Amino acid sequence: MGVPFDYAPDRPDHIDQILNGLDRYNPETTAVFQDYVMQQCENQTYDCYANLALLKLYQFNPHLTRDETITNILVKALTVFPNPDFSLCLSLLPPHVLAPLSSSSQNPAAGDAPLSEAVQKLNILKNLLEGADYSSFWNTLDSDDLYADLVADVSGFEELMRVRIAVTVSQAIREVDRSILESWLNLQGKEFEHFVGSVCGWTLDGAKVKVPLNKENEAKGTVVRENVKFDQFTRVIKRAYEQPA
Repeated sequence: MGVPFDYAPDRPDHIDQILNGLDRYNPETTAVFQDYVMQQCENQTYDCYANLALLKLYQFNPHLTRDETITNILVKALTVFPNPDFSLCLSLLPPHVLAPLSSSSQNPAAGDAPLSEAVQKLNILKNLLEGADYSSFWNTLDSDDLYADLVADVSGFEELMRVRIAVTVSQAIREVDRSILESWLNLQGKEFEHFVGSVCGWTLDGAKVKVPLNKENEAKGTVVRENVKFDQFTRVIKRAYEQPA
């Protein structure tokens, strides 16, 4: 049985009560949800359902919107890729925030331009992750001080991203060159060896890193069977003979 979409093991009782009652539509709960987002950033917990509820409140009460909270929600959503949480969050943001600044046909309200820039930059990171271009992800993250500002509130962001990258890698391969994996994880030397061995439980074999067998990276043969009933076969033969030469 799968885990429900709205499940969050670390969700406080008072947040759960709000989400399951009419107060989730009450603008007065905005401040409670904002504090909860900051709590997630500090404690390395995550609650997509609550974060989406806050973005929905922002839709109906734009005067209560806090740019910093929105960017924190998006950064937290990055830490659970390849789940679609980031795209779900984007779908609840205003169109003028989503449009690239250089080609926007609308003039954003005062104070929206910085948020638009932040959203575009975070979307670049999301696209690199989706394309499994992990080396470029780290290079891009280090290329602009704005990125450092955007992820500053999220405790352990880089470590969380390495874990997610490692999980994705383990689902696809069983062996990889050390140099390639170092670029994917943005780690070298003893730090790389500790992460690979102690955190991931993988094995270093010279210039290679070996990933243990699991149900995702196991090579499986595929047998294709076509079930054709006898009456279907006879109809095909009959039509072939009935067609004029």
